[in-house]
Amino acid sequence: AAAMAPPPSALCLFDVDGTLTAPRQASAGRGCGPAGSGKISAEMAAFLQRLRQKVPVGVVGGSDLAKIREQLGEDVTEKYDYVFSENGLVAYKNGKFLSKQSIQGHLGEDILQDVINYCLSYIAKIKLPKKRYVLTDKEHIREKFVADLQREFAGKGLTFSIGGQISIDVFPDGWDKRYCLGIVAKDGYKTIYFFGDKTMPGGNDYEIFTDSRTEGHSVTSPQDTRRICEELFF
Repeated sequence: AAAMAPPPSALCLFDVDGTLTAPRQASAGRGCGPAGSGKISAEMAAFLQRLRQKVPVGVVGGSDLAKIREQLGEDVTEKYDYVFSENGLVAYKNGKFLSKQSIQGHLGEDILQDVINYCLSYIAKIKLPKKRYVLTDKEHIREKFVADLQREFAGKGLTFSIGGQISIDVFPDGWDKRYCLGIVAKDGYKTIYFFGDKTMPGGNDYEIFTDSRTEGHSVTSPQDTRRICEELFF
C-alpha cells in the first residue's frame, strides 16, 4: 500500500499478549510450538526488526520481565528500543536498564496482603465448569471477579482490569500502561502509535489506547497488528 511516510519522530508501542504473540494458554502442551506457547513467531520477530528500520519500537506488557523474555526472547531488551514490563514500572531503553518502581513500596504491605488473601479465598470458592482445558471465559468469571474486587477495595487507590487471556491485573490507580508514556515523554516523539488487543473498557489496554497522547489501534491478532503496521509504514 502506498502510505504517507510517517512523521519523523514517531514511536510504535506494542502490547505483547495477543498483539505480538498468540495468547499464552494454560492448555498449551509441551511441544505445541508458538501457537499455544505465547511465543512470538519467527516471521513476526523479523517483521518488527524491519519496522525498527523505519521507526523506534517499544513493547509494554503487564507481566514481569521474565514472562516477556519467555514470549519475545531472552535478548528482548537488546532487540527493541524500549521494553516496559509491569506496565512500565520496570523500564529498559536501548538495552540499558532505565528505572524501576515498586508496587509494594507504594501501597504498603497491609493492603497488598489484604488483596492477596481476598483473591485466594475468592478463587477457592469459584465454581468452575468441569476441569476443561479451554480458556475462553464463557462464564465471564473474570468480569464478575473484577467487579467484586472493585467493590471490596473501593477508595483504596487500586485499579483492577482484565489482562491477557486468563489473568486479572491489579495495580495502583494510574499505574496502568499509561505509566510508560510518562517515561517516553522525555524523548519528545510527535506521534506515539499504540497497538493492543484489550482495548475495550475494563481491558488492560483501554487507558493507553484512549489516551490523548497516543494514536490507538485496536488489533485482533499478531497478523492483524502486522497488517496495520504495513499499511502505516511500508
